[in-house]
Amino acid sequence: MSKNRSSRHQPGVKSVKKRKLRKRVFFILIPLLVFLSAFSYATYLYIKADSVFSESYEDDGRAKSNLREKEVDPDFDNVSILIMGIDESEKRNNAKDARTDSMMVATLNKDDKSVKLLSIPRDSYVYIPEVGYETKINHAHKYGGSKAAMETVENLLHIPIDYYVKVNFEAFMDVVDAIDGVEVDVPFEMVEQDSKDKADTIHLMPGKQTLNGEEALAFARTRHYDNDIERGKRQQEVLKAAVHKAASLKSVLKFDNIIEAVGKNMTTNMTFSEMKSFISYGTSGKKLEI
Repeated sequence: MSKNRSSRHQPGVKSVKKRKLRKRVFFILIPLLVFLSAFSYATYLYIKADSVFSESYEDDGRAKSNLREKEVDPDFDNVSILIMGIDESEKRNNAKDARTDSMMVATLNKDDKSVKLLSIPRDSYVYIPEVGYETKINHAHKYGGSKAAMETVENLLHIPIDYYVKVNFEAFMDVVDAIDGVEVDVPFEMVEQDSKDKADTIHLMPGKQTLNGEEALAFARTRHYDNDIERGKRQQEVLKAAVHKAASLKSVLKFDNIIEAVGKNMTTNMTFSEMKSFISYGTSGKKLEI
């Protein structure tokens, strides 16, 4: 019997071969399982987002802005979005005649993959086309909903507003809590009411810190210590912190909660298909510039 033939029948040789086989199976199966798990999670998120955000859709009655020659395609065109935070909550029960507590215009540049934010002070005295006279801009939504607010901002800034996103207090807080808070720089000591309008329940000290939903809402809403211009800056700071944190890899497993938080308290005239076109702003290979 040859040396090679006899070695195949030795117990030690068989054991080595089995270990090698197990290693091969291990290195093949583990990546495959990881890929399948990631694919399944991504599919789940896609289906859930489609369902939730489709329910958030609200037709504003406009095919396009009157300042546009044709409808925009966010896959190719630069667009503007009016972001409205309304002073509606379950306690206030004022969904039908809520005013805008904050208004921001976000202009998205497709080539640069950048977003520019402009805050509009809520007490700005402007002409509201819906009623035909001048008053505070935060009344526009109360008089004619999202459409009236969009037309008022267009008349003020002389730029087309293509889309709107409207959220209430609950959405704001739920999103912040879903990403485990946002880091901001509190400029001074603040004592504010909470989302239930209970006075002096939120107490913040100066300095960089992570705020939960209730604290972030108080931080973004307060204007008694300085003015509405500074409040707009604080609102932008919270929004930017939330966007960057939500776009980080650490938040991937929190997307489920984020979708739930936004969807149940948001209305928009964007379809889910149009929303998907904005994904490229966060996946362009460079940090999103806001």
